[in-house]
This record gives sequence, structure tokens and C-alpha cells, in this order.
Amino acid sequence: MIKVIIFDADGVLINGEMFSVKLAKDYGISSEKTTPFFTGPFQACLIGDADLKVVITPYLKEWGWKKSADALLEYWFQAEHNIDEALVLYIQGLRQKGIKCYLATNQEKYRSAYMLDKMGFKKCFDKVYSSAHLGHQKPSREFYAKVFKDIGNVEKDEVLFWDDSVSKVAGAKKFGIHAEIYTSYEDFKKKMKQYFV
Repeated sequence: MIKVIIFDADGVLINGEMFSVKLAKDYGISSEKTTPFFTGPFQACLIGDADLKVVITPYLKEWGWKKSADALLEYWFQAEHNIDEALVLYIQGLRQKGIKCYLATNQEKYRSAYMLDKMGFKKCFDKVYSSAHLGHQKPSREFYAKVFKDIGNVEKDEVLFWDDSVSKVAGAKKFGIHAEIYTSYEDFKKKMKQYFV
């Protein structure tokens, strides 16, 4: 029986246009320009080894961003503030039935804080796990192991994990917990029925 459900953030709870698409549309800063940063220095921010505001600053001039790093982060986080309210309500229903619900996401520390406070995820979940605080990213075994250990008092077959990424779902399954690909809210509800008859 499932006692714990772990949800991913982007592509599950948060949907809509990606920041890079909006940045290109609003400011003409193409993803060709920003990708080297996000596939490079940004990766250290995701595991808490670098500070996003520090490492992004040298890139801003090159991108043609005229404002501060703080202003870019504010624009970015607001651009991706698209919460699936129906899913949030569903999660509250699960929690009322005694099922523990957690968020587990690959995020750097500033967006993690934004999710907790501005998106209200602090209230929506029993706890939020971020790669920046765990020191590991999904789909590494260490990520799932740290989350599982922290949750405590639960068997692996009592845990269900939802993510929109095939590799992260595969990583969770390899760790030994139930895991499903999230494609849409309707599909999610359908798949949930097999766990809660």
C-alpha cells in the first residue's frame, strides 16, 4: 500500500512556457546564448556548490541583459510561476487521507526558496527536497537515498514517485520505489487508480 507520494516540480506541478522561451520573446536573448551557461556553470548551483547570483553575473553583459542579476532571477521565477492548481488540490486531498506528500526537485537555492514561499509549496507538502540542499541531483541514486532516509518509517514499496522525465523515473525504479511518468493531470488521475483501488 502506498503511504508516501513524491512529486517533481517542473513539468508536473509547474507547467507552461519555459523561462528561456519567454526570455527570447521578451528580450531577444536566444537560448543559443543562454544554453552554455545552463549546461555549464549552472550545474554546480543545482547541487549547492555555487551561488547562482555570483556565477550568472559575468554572463549578463554578454547576453545583453541591462539590469541586475536579482532582476533577472525575479523575472525568471515569475515567468515560470504557472502552478497546476487542480493537482495541488488533489495533493491536499491525499494528505487529508493520511498520505504523506513530498516535493523532490532539481533546483538551485534561490528558486527553491521562491517555490517554498511565493508558490506556497511550503504549505502544500509535508516537506520539500531540493538538489541544492541534498548535494545531489536526480536521477542519481544518492538523491533518492537521501530523500528516502529523511522520510523514514516507510518501506520502499510504500513509496510512489512522479516525474515527467524518463531518466528520473528510471532512476527511482532502480532505487527500488514505484515510479510513474507524468504526462498530464488526466493521465495522472487514471494511473493513480491502480495504486488506490
